[in-house]
Formats: sequence, structure tokens, C-alpha cells
Amino acid sequence: MTSTPTVAIIGLGSRGRNAYAKYAELNPDKMKITAIADINPERVKEAAQTFGVQEKNCFNSAGDLLAADKLADILFICTPDREHYSPAISALKKGYHLLLEKPISPDPEECEEIARLSKERGLNVVVCHVLRYTSFYSKIKEIIDSRRIGEIVTIQAIENVGYYHHAHSFVRGNWRNSVETCPMILAKCCHDMDILIWLSGRHIENVHSYGSLFYFRSEKAPEGAAMRCTDNCKAKESCPYDAEKIYISSPLTGVRAGHTDWPNNVLASPATEESLRRAIETGPYGRCIFHCDNDVVDHQVVNLEMDDKSTISLTMSAFTDTISRHLKVMGTLGEISADMDTNLIKTHVFGKEPEVFDINTLKTDLSGHGGGDFRMIDDLLNLFAGGGSSLTSIDKSIESHLACFAAEYSRTHGGINVPLREAGRLYKG
Repeated sequence: MTSTPTVAIIGLGSRGRNAYAKYAELNPDKMKITAIADINPERVKEAAQTFGVQEKNCFNSAGDLLAADKLADILFICTPDREHYSPAISALKKGYHLLLEKPISPDPEECEEIARLSKERGLNVVVCHVLRYTSFYSKIKEIIDSRRIGEIVTIQAIENVGYYHHAHSFVRGNWRNSVETCPMILAKCCHDMDILIWLSGRHIENVHSYGSLFYFRSEKAPEGAAMRCTDNCKAKESCPYDAEKIYISSPLTGVRAGHTDWPNNVLASPATEESLRRAIETGPYGRCIFHCDNDVVDHQVVNLEMDDKSTISLTMSAFTDTISRHLKVMGTLGEISADMDTNLIKTHVFGKEPEVFDINTLKTDLSGHGGGDFRMIDDLLNLFAGGGSSLTSIDKSIESHLACFAAEYSRTHGGINVPLREAGRLYKG
């Protein structure tokens, strides 16, 4: 092992380049990028220049990189959802440790095969369930484990997707179609399933779920809606999902307000008003939200029965103003109410005055999933150096995926109860 762990990255998109590779920019003494691959030559060129990657170690596909001799200690797989399994198997056979973007795979058998091979080869696979590494959820876990609120009986969680995030990613964007990617409950909420399992300290026995594509379909289009937002749309003024509003003029997300990172850098890099307007006029992100090829749900509820008969409910909805997560943990001696948007955690032991803990007061980086992105990489590098087990190793992450497979099977079969042990057999990716 070299003194500074070396990393190869396949997939230089929002996560691979803008989240995980950023770590090497800020911590060059901890991690060195030695090989890269992406289907976009401009992304490869930019990353090569930034990180000093030799031209011979720059590739235009995952297959080309993996056909070469082993080029690093660890491989980061940040490709689209249905392109995780093949490179993961090839990389494990070559001896790479893996950082694997969620979901592991949309197929339960492929998830199990990656886990089996990593164990067989004695290699680490860390799954990007970054929420376990946040100060926010770590504090909640600390309170739960202290038993201050007694035994956990019920947990209620809400995944506020955000109206513009849903329109960007799940109607117009890369995760809009379950055939091309995977069901939304897996793509968006395996994060949430994982964190809820971890917080509870229990395992899932049964799952049932309801949900649908309620709004983003042609039947809901208002009178005068155009096929594209720039095609003289008569519904434009009243539509909050208008692409020009989201990417250009919105004070919250628009480039005119100085927002050049996500979601704008997905459309164009660098993100300028001119480049974004061109993308809206010609690309998928300018399509009317009622006239896309999306089929994933825009709302879903999932109920879990745990092995001690406690219960967990998760509500995921596109129809929220903010992108945030809310949580209520109800125990025999008290409750916790937590809001990741404000980073406030309120603990109320019954019969006593409530206590409020403000994560914002911590002297720590809260960017990138509340600081979870970089702490996950810290954990991975520590693991590689022989520093114990990972919070999100693949063996700990598979249960969340099985829960999502069970939820999707239940949703598409009238909300029937699905025992978790049956999820892999019933669901076919």
C-alpha cells in the first residue's frame, strides 16, 4: 500500500466529480486520483488537468479503464444505477477496493453477488449511504442509544424531495424512468431506509407500501401547456416547474442569483445564462413536466414492521417547498423531533423540559449531505489503512435495498404485505 491511497474514478458527474473527487482537491495528502473514466471527453480533460492524471490513465468508458492493469488502490463507481454491477464485479476480480454509489444495483441477485465476491476476495465495498456519517443523524443515534427516551416504539420519517428537485431529477432528468434506472423508492430512498434501520438498531420483518405517479403526466397538463417551456407556453406564468424559472430566474436556484452548481451544472458546465438557455431550448431539461417519458412515482408511503414489533413509517413526496428530511422518534420514556433543514434536534423526556440541540453550533463542515460525503471518504480511507469496519459496508447496506425491493413489489401489487425474507425472490430488477 502506498503512503497516500490512490483512487480511480469511473463516472465524473455530480457525485463522482463534484462531490467525491473534490475531497482530493482539498486533501491531496490523504487521497490521490490516478485514473479516471467518463463518456464525456470534456469531463475527462478537465479532471485530468485538475488532478494531474496521466493521459494514459484517462479513459472514455468504465470498460476501457477496467481492461487496463490495476491503476489504483480503490475504485469509485459513480456510474448510472444500472451500470454498477458489471464494473463492480470486474473491479473486485482485479483486486480493487470499492466505493460504490447507491443503489448497489436495481437487481437483488446482483446486490448479493457483489457482496459475496467482495467477501470471497477479502476486499472492502463501501456503499454511499452518506447519511450515517452526518453530525445530524449521529447525534440522534447517540440519544437513542443512551436510552434517554426508553425503548423505541415508533419512528416517523418524511423525505421532502422538493418540487424543483423532483422536476429536475425524476421528471426531466436521469432518474425519471424506472426501466432505464430503477424505481424511485430505491434511487432516492434507500438512503432513508438505511438510516432508519441504523437508528432503530433493529431488523425489518415486514413491508407494505402505497404510491403512484399522481401529477406529472399528460392528463394533468393545464390548458395551453406547450411541449417545451420555451415554446410560447400559455401556462408558463403560473407554473412553478417552468424550466426558465428553475434554472435561470429563481432566487433559490437560478443562475442570475449566482447559482452555478447543482442543479445548473448538470445542464451545462460552466453554467451561464447563455449555456443554460441553450440547454433548456434543446435538451431534456426544457421539456414540459407534463410531457416527459417519466414513470416513477411522485409520492409513496412505506410501513415497516421490525423484528421487535416496533414500527417505522416513511413518507416520500415531491410536493414540498424545501429539500429536507424530518424525523420523529417515539419511545417509551420520551420523543425526539428533528429537522435536517434547520439542523435542530429536540429531545423531550416525558415530564421534563425539552432540550434542543443545534447542529449548526458544531465547528464542523456541514456541506455535502450535512458533511456526510467527506466523512464517508475519511471512513473509507481509514478502513483501507486497517482501521476497523465501515459504517456502510455492503453487508450492512443490503437490508435497505431489500426493503426498497419489498416496498416496490408491495406498491405494484395493491399494497400487500411482503416479508423481507421474500423480497429478493418476489422482486426482479
